[in-house]
Amino acid sequence: MSKIHFTSSDTENAQAACKRLIHQYGQNRILEAEVIVALGGDGFMLETMHRYMASELPIYGMNQGTVGFLLNNYSEDDLYGRLSKGKITKLHPLKMTAKDMNGKITEVLAINEVSLLRESRQTAKIQIAIDGNIKVEELTCDGVLVATPAGSTAYNFSAHGPILPVNAGVLALTPISAFRPRRWRGAILPREAKIEFEIQESKKRPVSAVADAVEIRDVSSVIVEEAPEITIHLLFDPEHNLEQRILDEQFIL
Repeated sequence: MSKIHFTSSDTENAQAACKRLIHQYGQNRILEAEVIVALGGDGFMLETMHRYMASELPIYGMNQGTVGFLLNNYSEDDLYGRLSKGKITKLHPLKMTAKDMNGKITEVLAINEVSLLRESRQTAKIQIAIDGNIKVEELTCDGVLVATPAGSTAYNFSAHGPILPVNAGVLALTPISAFRPRRWRGAILPREAKIEFEIQESKKRPVSAVADAVEIRDVSSVIVEEAPEITIHLLFDPEHNLEQRILDEQFIL
């Protein structure tokens, strides 16, 4: 992996680091590159994955942000060596198909999660079906989300959803501030599941659907399913791979 394409967020630290690395290792056009090195925080890493998803190039992130959960530690030393020793983690995004109240259908990909969120002061009422079978007749809530393993430690975890190992082959279905049924805490679903949401009383209780950073407002129905034909390749230092990080998150008190 000697042909690197560097990209960075617009923060001063990330841009300065990018200039130093390009001076040391050179910059290759994306069509000639063998690997993408992204400098920034977790938000920029998500942007990079979306931007270069079709290229199927491995993406090696180095932290120039805050948390850096999806990134490796920043270092300018022996980058070629780190890339050659890196461990690949393969991710598949979710495909959200949202229909709004005017009948317009929009398809969007999400790497972390798809969230349905109430738009007004009134709670949302959402019917949930799995593979064509209604499982929840009416969920009265602030919202509900479907998370991938990579996204299970983010919004999903904050909503008291489960942390999912990367290779477990499952998705998390998690309610957000459920009022009825009170005792339903969500479900863990096989990755092949087709999850269908129907918004009840959609004009009175409007709901938006959010796939990572893309929001579709006033939806009437939403279908979420994995897109197995699309693979994102993330590259991690062996001692800080994503599988181990997600496992460790379950033991942080």
